[in-house]
Amino acid sequence: MVTLLLDSTQLDVVLSAGERALSRRKSDVRVERSHIQKVQLVDDAWTWLRGVPRPGTLVRGVLAMGTWKSAAGDDFVVVRRRHPAVVIDLEADPEFERIVLTTRNGLALVRALRLETDDQPLEVTEIVTAALPVIGGRRAPTANPRPALARLGVRVTDRA
Repeated sequence: MVTLLLDSTQLDVVLSAGERALSRRKSDVRVERSHIQKVQLVDDAWTWLRGVPRPGTLVRGVLAMGTWKSAAGDDFVVVRRRHPAVVIDLEADPEFERIVLTTRNGLALVRALRLETDDQPLEVTEIVTAALPVIGGRRAPTANPRPALARLGVRVTDRA
């Protein structure tokens, strides 16, 4: 599963060795934070794929990783099965127009992008957790986002 690191200037999509091999990339994906135009939580990432994998790996309905080339531009994709995903639309990025990732940390990413962060890159879940207020030595309870997401048609699962 990809690791999402965020600092004050950029978002890093850190790939495991297997993900690098399947996506045929030598390095992680780095996106300037100012290039992020829109972030969407989606139930089915497969409907957001456009174009063909070049270079990349595709096993229909199971796995899609790599660069997808289309008339609209290049997209970077890491999709596994039918899990919830995050779609990040980019503007003026030199490498990609869109990033599509299956991740259980999509909601944390959306929240972390709204917060001011340090120059030190942290996982998006750490940024969101650190931003919660501390009351009496314990973190304040957070609202459960699942009912609100269900109304929007987003299915949230705990599996990756």
